[in-house]
Amino acid sequence: MAVGMIPNVADHLPVEYRSLSDEELDRRIKVAKAQLGNDLVILGHHYQRDDVIRHADYRGDSLKLARIGAEQRDAKYIIFCGVHFMAETADTLAADEQIIILPDLKAGCSMADMADIEDVEEAWEVITEKFGDTVIPVTYVNSTAAIKAFVGKHGGTTCTSSNAHQVLTWAFEQKKRILFLPDQHLGRNTAFEMGVPLEEMVIWSPGSGEFEQQKGDLEDVRMILWKGHCSVHQKFTVEQIDRLRELDPEINILVHPECCFEVVQASDYNGSTDYIIKKVAAAAPGTKWAIGTEVNLVQRLAQEYPDQQIQLLSTTMCPCLTMNRIDRPHLLWTLDSIIEGNPVNQIEVDADTIYWSKVALDRMLAV
Repeated sequence: MAVGMIPNVADHLPVEYRSLSDEELDRRIKVAKAQLGNDLVILGHHYQRDDVIRHADYRGDSLKLARIGAEQRDAKYIIFCGVHFMAETADTLAADEQIIILPDLKAGCSMADMADIEDVEEAWEVITEKFGDTVIPVTYVNSTAAIKAFVGKHGGTTCTSSNAHQVLTWAFEQKKRILFLPDQHLGRNTAFEMGVPLEEMVIWSPGSGEFEQQKGDLEDVRMILWKGHCSVHQKFTVEQIDRLRELDPEINILVHPECCFEVVQASDYNGSTDYIIKKVAAAAPGTKWAIGTEVNLVQRLAQEYPDQQIQLLSTTMCPCLTMNRIDRPHLLWTLDSIIEGNPVNQIEVDADTIYWSKVALDRMLAV
């Protein structure tokens, strides 16, 4: 059985939940929350759709929410309105008696799925045969529990988009080279800002089992980037930036470091989701922004700061489609299942994976 899955799950939403009106869904969710009281906490990721996140008790990024959930010791049930790896992290940090629920088990993450544990183990054999004991693995928290555990077992750690610079600084103090999983763009952008030239970076392709984009001598490589990316942030381009600047030279370009290297270099500012939110919050009225990140967050910022001109960098919608699988019918269904005494869609990580994942997470927190 795969990590994060247990027998008591249900893949299909009962059809009757689809026939409920928006008003009835909101009403019944509120009633169910009130009935469960302190036994329940609902966590909502920043990329979540507005009609769901309004029911969340807390909102934030994946790791912040997982830690908040673990702190709610009175809550027996934690519903994570996010994606699968986030719920796994929540279960890793939660108390044994706490039950983690993902409203739709099909809410995955394409980036996390690009680093399959078997592929990573095979790659590690090749990489360590080539470079010896000079490589330390670092994984973005946007990865499966199995990958976090692998990193923990091999002396590495996790990072967020907020602390990637500090974590990579620590990692380079441990070993000459870093294997960075699973997002090549965050790894490349962070290392370049730290002074690592592109010539000292290569991509490991699990598809071909080879190094790609080698620009210099392989012996000089310091960053080995896993060939993974975020499907949302991959959609932003330099052409979009050039077009907007031509239309309005005063506009500020603000992007997430999961965007490609060329987009980050062409932007005015880049940073984590938390950085983006704080940057907009601190800006003067009348400030103009084109933001390269998930559309639900950008639209929410535009609503919360109407005195600024805020728009999506792309002219087309850029939602996280898997995140958007979490909707009010699924949320109500999970609440009803708890009340009925048969919770559906529980996420449970096995004990060994939890142990080594915590080792990796604790190393990050120590940094």
